Amino acid sequence: MNIEKVCVGQLKENCYVICINNYALIIDPGDEKEKIINLVGNKKVLAILITHYHFDHIGALDDIKKYYNSIVIDYKSSKLQNIGPFSFEIIPTKGHKTDAVTYYFKDYKVMFVGDFIFKGTIGRCDLEGGNFKEMRKSLKKIKTYDKNIELYPGHGEKTSIKDELLYNEFLKGDYNE
Repeated sequence: MNIEKVCVGQLKENCYVICINNYALIIDPGDEKEKIINLVGNKKVLAILITHYHFDHIGALDDIKKYYNSIVIDYKSSKLQNIGPFSFEIIPTKGHKTDAVTYYFKDYKVMFVGDFIFKGTIGRCDLEGGNFKEMRKSLKKIKTYDKNIELYPGHGEKTSIKDELLYNEFLKGDYNE
């Protein structure tokens, strides 16, 4: 699986285009539809995945959905998805927002986490729909997954569960026990 990223909008949100062969999924089309369309190129877009519905993650959603005539996968979708050559699990990761989910591509040891986890920290819980108790539950859940999984956040650099367990105060030790 090939993973490409383009930063879009004022908040520099990470929009991802993931590809297998000539098929693509778009994750969080936050803004600047032309940048996203250019990144996709001539690949066939099968679906758009939304990690949560904050403006910086969905600003270009309607335009991209219309342009590619594509379906949207989000928190309301069934837990396991098979779309073309893509197979992934949808994991509810509430805390930053009640509709927040993580997309787990087990065969590739990759998770797209939106604003749930960032390198060295977690997403804010003080915005509308945020809940710190729910965030703690989600953090506890994520600790049960393979430590070698790479995490692709909605902003900033990628990281891994292993690194976050070592360096992220919110995941280290007994913080969320």
